[in-house]
Amino acid sequence: MEKKVEAILEFDKIKKQLTEFASSSLGEQAILELAPATNFQVVQKSQLETEEGAKIIRLRGSAPITGLTDVFAHLKRLEIGGDLNGLEIYQIGSNLRVSRQMKNFMTDLLEMGVELPLLGALSDELLVLKEVEEDIAISVDESGKILDTASEALSTIRRTLRRTEDRVREKLESYLRDRNASKMLSDAVITIRNDRYVIPVKQEYKGHYGGIVHDQSASGQTLFIEPQSVVDLNNERKALQAKEKQEIERILAEISASLAGWINEIHHNTFILGRYDFIFAKARFGKAMKAVTPHLSDAGIVHLIAARHPLLDAANVVANDIYLGEDFTTIVITGPNTGGKTITLKTLGLLTLMAQSGLQIPAQEDSTIAVFEHVFADIGDEQSIEQSLSTFSSHMTNIVSILEKVNHKSLILYDELGAGTDPQEGAALAIAILDASHEKGASVVATTHYPELKAYGYNRVHATNASVEFNVETLSPTYKLLIGVPGRSNAFDISRRLGLSENIITEARSLVDTESADLNDMISSLEEKRNLAETEYEEARELARGADALLKDLQKEITNYYQQKDKLMEQAREKAANIVTKAEVEAEEIIHELRTMQLNGAAGIKEHELIDAKTRLGKAKPKTINKTIPQAPKQKPHVFQVGDNVRVLSLGQKGTLLNKISDKEWNVQIGIIKMKIKTTDLEYIQPETPKKQRIITSVHSSDSPVKSELDLRGERYEDALQKVDKYLDEALLAGYPQVAIIHGKGTGALRTGVTEYLKNHRMVKSIRFGAAAEGGNGVTIVEFK
Repeated sequence: MEKKVEAILEFDKIKKQLTEFASSSLGEQAILELAPATNFQVVQKSQLETEEGAKIIRLRGSAPITGLTDVFAHLKRLEIGGDLNGLEIYQIGSNLRVSRQMKNFMTDLLEMGVELPLLGALSDELLVLKEVEEDIAISVDESGKILDTASEALSTIRRTLRRTEDRVREKLESYLRDRNASKMLSDAVITIRNDRYVIPVKQEYKGHYGGIVHDQSASGQTLFIEPQSVVDLNNERKALQAKEKQEIERILAEISASLAGWINEIHHNTFILGRYDFIFAKARFGKAMKAVTPHLSDAGIVHLIAARHPLLDAANVVANDIYLGEDFTTIVITGPNTGGKTITLKTLGLLTLMAQSGLQIPAQEDSTIAVFEHVFADIGDEQSIEQSLSTFSSHMTNIVSILEKVNHKSLILYDELGAGTDPQEGAALAIAILDASHEKGASVVATTHYPELKAYGYNRVHATNASVEFNVETLSPTYKLLIGVPGRSNAFDISRRLGLSENIITEARSLVDTESADLNDMISSLEEKRNLAETEYEEARELARGADALLKDLQKEITNYYQQKDKLMEQAREKAANIVTKAEVEAEEIIHELRTMQLNGAAGIKEHELIDAKTRLGKAKPKTINKTIPQAPKQKPHVFQVGDNVRVLSLGQKGTLLNKISDKEWNVQIGIIKMKIKTTDLEYIQPETPKKQRIITSVHSSDSPVKSELDLRGERYEDALQKVDKYLDEALLAGYPQVAIIHGKGTGALRTGVTEYLKNHRMVKSIRFGAAAEGGNGVTIVEFK
């Protein structure tokens, strides 16, 4: 890609804005070196990196990249055996800290299931040097100062040094507190001269303190004297400072030697972190610009939806749809020189350079942009696009150079093609240049104000006309691109708005040939119809968006419904299992109590009754029955086809495949609902395949269906009570709210025994004799709890 084209399209201004989002000089340097790639796979990877960075920003807001520094020069010094200073060592330690934090940060995201194939692989290359990082952390602070904790020897020296300095200051402060101090001292302060503590003494009292004069004031009236009493202490202090310096140099040399063993690893970590900073800068830039990741085309197809020029004021810029490469490969934008045409060229060109540099573009989702080997531009550059102005210069030498280099993977942007010469010759030349560009297979967008080129889009199958809408009321372009509608002259309308006499306008109209007038009328009619069509299209698109939103809500509700259904079913199964388990425990406890009572001599309890109770308990326990459950047969992976019957695993529902969206997604008809379902969520249902069986547990009585009444007439007393006990258990399991026990009238013994038994049953709520129609006192009605 030519640097001249990048300058014309103002890509350098994009890079300058991008640097503001970098966190380090490494990120800034990567941005300054940024250039559009021409290899399709390289551009794809770069876009995916930016998209993954944007995903991380959406999830976490930021990444732990703060503190990254360019340490490559420090590493070079280590390579030749040099020692680093404290600040340089701290900066390397800071990079090691950022490496560890970044690796942990990425590991957390990946463990959460966030798909980051590229940035995740990048974090795998980061090496955590925790021990080296910790050694630096206890040795150097962020200003580069060596800490006391760097070595025991340094800590001891500094403690001694601080005590010595305290003794010096204490001695000098005693002079300041002396009653004659105000007479002999110029000022009651302790200061430093030649790195030794001194006091300011008046000239006439210089002999009072003895010692050494280190300096004097400009007037000579004040002498800065080190009293004799602190000379030895100051000497001791100086010696300790020398030891401190020597120990610091030893520590720096030791740490430098340690770091020299990790030069390659630190170098690679720093490079990886620089890549992360660059990628996150691209992602934050895209977010600030409300940009999207475009689809990429390797076939020269451009379909930009609501594309905006990134250097224009976002609040006022007009978004345009630009499409090229499918139905036509050449667009000729005709119409007067109003400025909007050049902005359209620069928008397409600049967004192409941005996309091929791995940047998101200011457009709507689902926009597509082509990856070109060359982008050429012949656009006048005397004025700035940020002032919304156009240039009209044509550079024939530039066009000659373009036609020599162009191929089928090229995008050419011609501004005011053929201008600057005789209009008739210029128009003919423009047509010939457009034909030559097409013959070389290039994609072309050209602007011109020559009316002769309006016919180009009609008599060339590879070309179409376009124009920039002009508002006659405000006498300014709206910058709305109208593809398929050639530009028309607005000279008469503009003149009328500016107050030109109607007589003059009428005469001027009469001088225009009929064909030109008819063409302008046709173009005007086309514009009106297009505007109406666009309005209706926007209304339809809004309705479609609403329908999509409703469908998504419905799909969500369906998913929630089945998830809730499964949850409730699971809870019900657990509750049923708990009830059965509890019943078994309680039954065992009752039998145990009965046996205990029997051992204690309780009357009326017989062993065969206990055996019968145990048998009834066994019959009431859950039984296993065979229930047919569909099992997916083991088979080779099925290649889905339209019309296949499938099961949607996440919903547990059956459906039919309508059409294939992609290898990863199908449209599926589920009942009356059509849904987009991932291929991995589909299971093929083979028609009329024998179903396997498996055993499941279900609560089911082992006897025949339970009736709502029990007839005890003719039964012996003990046998009758056994049957009542068994019957009540079965009636409860069957779900009856109440039952009838027929015992007859007779002597009343059986009725009395049954009544007493029922009164003590824990599941009986109430008992009563039957009404006349129910059998009177020969029947007992039992109501369960």
